[in-house]
Amino acid sequence: MSCLRDYQTDIVSRVFDAWRTCRSVMVQMPTGTGKTHVLAEVVKRLIHSLTPAPSPRGEGSGMPLCNGAGDGSVWIVAHRRELVAQIEDTVGKMMASDSSLFPLRSSLVWVMSIQWLSRHWDDVEGRPGLVVIDEAHHARADSYRELWARCPGAKFLGLTATPCRMNRSGFTDLFDTLVCSWSISEFIRKGRLSLFDYVSIRPDSGEQRLIDSLERRGADGDYQQKEMNAVLNSRGSIVRLYESMAEYAGGKKGIVYAIGIDHARSIAAYYNKKGVSSAAIDSRTPAEERRRAVEEFKAGRIRVLVNVDVFSEGFDCPDVEFVQMARPTLSLAKYLQQVGRGLRRSEGKT
Repeated sequence: MSCLRDYQTDIVSRVFDAWRTCRSVMVQMPTGTGKTHVLAEVVKRLIHSLTPAPSPRGEGSGMPLCNGAGDGSVWIVAHRRELVAQIEDTVGKMMASDSSLFPLRSSLVWVMSIQWLSRHWDDVEGRPGLVVIDEAHHARADSYRELWARCPGAKFLGLTATPCRMNRSGFTDLFDTLVCSWSISEFIRKGRLSLFDYVSIRPDSGEQRLIDSLERRGADGDYQQKEMNAVLNSRGSIVRLYESMAEYAGGKKGIVYAIGIDHARSIAAYYNKKGVSSAAIDSRTPAEERRRAVEEFKAGRIRVLVNVDVFSEGFDCPDVEFVQMARPTLSLAKYLQQVGRGLRRSEGKT
């Protein structure tokens, strides 16, 4: 029995319709609208028509998937281990809700990070009938493109909130069609996402002039982190960040996106000094410490999580009440992914 919302059911149906004429389908759904549940439902419906098939470890036997392609298994590929764990949890729950499917999950569905797969191609036996790529705006990277080369018979499904890249290169050489859900404004109008207020620095402000002075670009085409840190990681800027947060989001629970590790720690230290319980998280934060901080945040014991690109994708905490961009970006995808963390609905959140 499906527990999907109407718009999710519609997307699933349109994906299967698209596969009738296309091999590779990209789905766009705004942040907070349940892409992982759509992913899990697609996998569940496909497996309903299958018997156990060989896994990447060579176990089992069964029917092929998607018009005779591959060995019948499903590979779900993400780019961070946190996302892998979230997808495993969601897919596992949907499989467990159907007693006829749960025994098949271990032999049919494999969730893995692209980093792991890139290091273990020689250890993987067989090829999937379906490859699902989470956060598919990363799919132009060589590590992802290899999936198409190594799985020539598979169908592909990519899911993302932001099918765009800074260099304006498209995805049409990888995906044959784009299936779009409602716009953010439509989701808000229908009560599926939260209303929001938007506050920005003024075009003639000192802070904007500092941003305009940034000249260097990183490998991804965005502002260079080292120059951003040198220009914007100052006590004056951090004081202004705090004053803005206190004025417009005082007493609320939120996420701050910082430039780098030192910047994040400086912001958290200043917010704590001002009586706002805060924690800084970055790529170097030990996994257990990161998990504990997120749990404290979800429980309300930490009010502000300051992070460096850790929560740009896949972070699910519906009662986030504000998002503060303490770093500029030229990337529309990065911007939408980050601000979208505050759009989920939650009881008591207006």
